[in-house]
Amino acid sequence: MNTTMRTLLAGGTAAAALLASGVAAQAATAATAATASGATAAYPAYKKPAIFGTSFQADPGHDFTKGIHSRRNGILRGWITDVRDGVAEYEPIKWKRSKTTEGYFVGPPEGDVTAYASPIAKDVVFLSAYGCKPVMAAMTVDRHTGLGAKRCPTSVLVKRHDKQRQPSLITVYQGKIVKVQEIYTP
Repeated sequence: MNTTMRTLLAGGTAAAALLASGVAAQAATAATAATASGATAAYPAYKKPAIFGTSFQADPGHDFTKGIHSRRNGILRGWITDVRDGVAEYEPIKWKRSKTTEGYFVGPPEGDVTAYASPIAKDVVFLSAYGCKPVMAAMTVDRHTGLGAKRCPTSVLVKRHDKQRQPSLITVYQGKIVKVQEIYTP
């Protein structure tokens, strides 16, 4: 009876290992196909910063003396300051309270070198808070979060953010901008 039980357990373990290796092989094949097609691999769910945070987000270990380059993986509350040849320059922002209004976003002071540059991924997700037309007339915002909810083409992202600084949550993964979600500001 002991031998039979061991045989069953060994057979079950072998079957589980075979099944797991088949699933792993399928996942590896799918990942290779996605990479070969130019699609950005799915990125981890990063923790969002406070949308109206009153301090600039730190980037530990980033050496700003080595010239402008990509930020580490994660989500930055910031705005795009320039777009050239598919590469966006961006900087962190913070919320500044005001006595006459609720407040407004500000970037680093003049002369500060806190800026980043990353290529925009071909399949970037751009969620607009103001619609997909060049003129920001419509309100397409999630009323619970104050973040953009309307997916728009990359061309709208480039045209809009190259002309004006629009507060956004900018997600960087493997040195590329993979998501830009606008922050609604009245």
